Amino acid sequence: MLYVRFPLSLRNVEDLLHERGIDVSHETIRFWWNRFGPLFASEIKKRRIQQLRSYSNWRWHLDEVFVKINGVQHYLWRAVDHEGEVLESYVTKRRDRTAALKFLRKAMKRYGTPEVIVTDKLRSYGAAMKVIGNEVKQKSGRWKNNRAENSHLPFRRRERAMHRFRRIRSLQKFVSVHASVFNHFNQDRSLSQRCHFKLNRTAALAEWRGLCAA
Repeated sequence: MLYVRFPLSLRNVEDLLHERGIDVSHETIRFWWNRFGPLFASEIKKRRIQQLRSYSNWRWHLDEVFVKINGVQHYLWRAVDHEGEVLESYVTKRRDRTAALKFLRKAMKRYGTPEVIVTDKLRSYGAAMKVIGNEVKQKSGRWKNNRAENSHLPFRRRERAMHRFRRIRSLQKFVSVHASVFNHFNQDRSLSQRCHFKLNRTAALAEWRGLCAA
């Protein structure tokens, strides 16, 4: 949880655990992350998908992040709902219609079809939506997609802490796990009262411990 939730390196987590009396190496933490991170993230995503499908997905925000892997530029497509929760992440080498179409179909298959899709001026979105048949739902304009832009910040902090990525597979794996854990603990503390925030934070931590115990 420390490694995925906070912008810490493996050695930072090793030092934190040492201060708490737990003597493990950073390679052990790497093994824990590779072994259990996807399992916990999958269970969190499964529960949240069941909840999200019960409500109207009235607005999605789509945007892509430029990510370099071994000096080569790649694209991380991300779908965020109207509350800032990351729905889907997908890494590609190109930013064309084929990549946008695959990303949209993957997100809609999992979460259903939204009422409105907010994007930037990238033409690949419009071309992909024409194939799907929902181009009338697309909205784009200045500042309309700030929700997606702001959701990139936690990932950028993690990217700097990890000194970037070396393989597409490792990037795809990490962003999937990171998005699920971030959604689980994200309480929007600036939008809620302190008493409500503390209750929600305690409930999220208790649910996480339940996943670890299972």
